[in-house]
Amino acid sequence: MLEIFNRSQISDQPLSWFEDLYSESDENRGLIPWDWQEPHPFLVDWVDQNDEMGNALVVGCGLGEDASFLNKRGWDVTAFDISESAVSWARKLHPQRNLNWVVEDLLDPPTSWRGKFDLVLEVHILQAIPEQIRKEAAPILSSFLSEGGALVCIGRLGSEEDQEGPPWPLTAEFIEEIGKGLERVEFYSAEIPEKESTRYRAVWRNSAKSKLDKPSRE
Repeated sequence: MLEIFNRSQISDQPLSWFEDLYSESDENRGLIPWDWQEPHPFLVDWVDQNDEMGNALVVGCGLGEDASFLNKRGWDVTAFDISESAVSWARKLHPQRNLNWVVEDLLDPPTSWRGKFDLVLEVHILQAIPEQIRKEAAPILSSFLSEGGALVCIGRLGSEEDQEGPPWPLTAEFIEEIGKGLERVEFYSAEIPEKESTRYRAVWRNSAKSKLDKPSRE
């Protein structure tokens, strides 16, 4: 992975390493280091605690485990990745007909996405982006939220001294900035068995009125 990443950093497309990794893996999931082959347990826990449905946007969907999980739990899901190979592969792995897989760039998203989604999910994406690009990308996430929508971010929690990467564990200070202007709901951190480093789940709402105040599904 590091060889592919380093190659991209001397090109004029520093995020091209995502496509290179997926395409050069020849659909061998063992070569994708962040592919857990199951939805993230912090996401499963959040969904179990929040009886909601609506439009969901999965940012940097990779091979689609989180997107597929949300779709099976009743969400109308749009899942995107900058890597065309990742999206094609995810579509094969999760052939739900009502799950919208698209190739898009977080730094240049469709204008139709603004204010559209009741849930925006980002898992392990910001931590995989070099710092300068990460600072540009993070504020865009909240722009996708509908009124009352939830932004859920999951990743590695680290310190200023813990910055060799990729991935680069995110500091609590940076994570707080992701949800600037939103209502903070949760900042949770814990160890996950058999996974290195502490993981966090940060959740914000687009307004003080939570969708949980609305009637739940029958």
